[in-house]
This record gives sequence, C-alpha cells and structure tokens, in this order.
Amino acid sequence: MSSTAPIALFVYKRLWHTRQTIESLAKNQLAGDSKLFIFSDGAKSFEDEKAVNEVREYIKEIKGFKNVSIIERGKNLGLADSIIDGVTTVINRFNKIIVLEDDMVLSKHFLRYMNEALDMYENADDVISIHSYFYPVKTKLPETFFLKGADCWGWATWKISWELFESDAQVLLNQIKEKKLEFEFDYNGTTNNFKMLKNQISRKVDSWAIRWYASAFLNNKLTLYPGRSLLNNIGADGAGTHTKKTKIYKTPLAGKPVLLEKIPVEENPKAKKAVENFFKKARPNFIKRYYKITRHKFNSK
Repeated sequence: MSSTAPIALFVYKRLWHTRQTIESLAKNQLAGDSKLFIFSDGAKSFEDEKAVNEVREYIKEIKGFKNVSIIERGKNLGLADSIIDGVTTVINRFNKIIVLEDDMVLSKHFLRYMNEALDMYENADDVISIHSYFYPVKTKLPETFFLKGADCWGWATWKISWELFESDAQVLLNQIKEKKLEFEFDYNGTTNNFKMLKNQISRKVDSWAIRWYASAFLNNKLTLYPGRSLLNNIGADGAGTHTKKTKIYKTPLAGKPVLLEKIPVEENPKAKKAVENFFKKARPNFIKRYYKITRHKFNSK
C-alpha cells in the first residue's frame, strides 16, 4: 500500500454524532497512519453557537491519528460550500482524499478498504471514486462491484477525478436534458435526482452531492462499492439539517474485511437492479406517481 490518504471530516453542531464517527474511525488499524483534517462550519444562527462550540471543544482533544488539523470556519458556509472548499483544499495538496461527515459510524475495516481501493484503481480512467456504504438490499452481491455515478456517504477520490466536478447545476441539468437522460439519471424512475437538481438551481436545496453524482453520471464514470457496507449513517434520526427521520438506510456493518480483487471496470446490472428494487420498496407511493407522470414525458422526447 502506498501512503494513506488524508481524511477530511466535516462537522457542525451534533456532538453525540461526531463522537460516534470519531470513535469508530479511531478503531481502524490505519487511523494512526492517517492525517485527519476536520472542517468545523460556523454557526448559522445565535441559537446554534453553543452547540457548535461544544463540538469545537471536543475535536481539539481528539487523539489516535497521525496528526489532527482543525479548520474553524469564521462564518457559516453551509454543508455544500464547506465540503466543496474542504475537499478541493485537501485534494490539491495530497492528490487523493477520504471524505466523511459527522454522522457516520464506520467498520474497523473501513480505512483499509478505502486506501487499498484507492491504490488499486488509481489509474483506471473510468473509475471516479470509491464508496463505503451500500443499501440493505436483499440480493446477494459480490465483494465489490461498480455502479455508474458517484455517491456521498463515506467516499474517496483522486484529484484528477475531482476536477470533473461541475458546481453549476444549470450546466448539468442542460446536459441531461439535451441527452435525454432524465429517466436513467433518476435510477430508471426510482429516485427524484432530476427534481433535486432542479431544486438546486432554484435554491430550494443546497446539495453538493447531487452535483457530484451528476458530474460523474454525465462523464460515464463508475464508483466502486462494497457488497457488505463499511458505514452506517446515523444522521437520519431527525437531528440533522438535511436528512429526515427514517430507518430505511440502516444496514449491518461488515464484521470482516471486504475482499479487494481487481474486477472488470463495468457497471454491475445485478447490483443496479438491487438498488432500484430497494428504492421501489422504500418509497412505493413516489414510484407510482413517478411512473404515471414522468416516465412517459421522458421517453416521448
């Protein structure tokens, strides 16, 4: 393995969640070899200042890593701008990065998988990123596989890949419409990604993740996923700013290392179908409305 990738962790005001993330990350064998950069966003309001300061006091005491660098924002950037700026800053310096947010509990095998996969696919032109989370699907899947696009819950990438990130949502939307890819962009009608991209333009949401996914999707890039999840998102408990309360994404953590062997760089149709079925089951009413209103519109263009 080459040198370990730096880890960028983005925190705000959730002390309990941040503790769970740090404590699980520190249990990884490679934690002591890893540089940790923590980006602490500024308070959005006076009411948030106490919680933000509590998190900042906690992160100053973190140990167990090669070194810890804390970047305290002087004002509130918001999650999207904080992540875009932080990832760009770190990746320009180190050429690769592992990215986490403050609501992710990690398997003790997380860092080994991420670093080994970064090394394995560094020169694979069609691979844009490595992902550590996978949905609790019913289908038995291989140890690793590829899906088109990019994801946002515990991911890693390289400088050359991050340069494909397009921050202008209107540019992305126009390209998807010109190529008539709306239905595919919505995971064959099982998500509302296209609507989210439009909401980004109208400022109803502020999402770096939908722009990252769209950038990868339009460049026909693939992301490597594990067949057994190395991450659980604990932010869907109602305490977060951007996630509604739900348990549908909860998944067992891998109790043993994910076996990494170089596989053909191509989308796995079985895995894609498993994700589509997961979304259909998770949101049946949305699917019914989507197929009634949207599919005909997209396919008739």
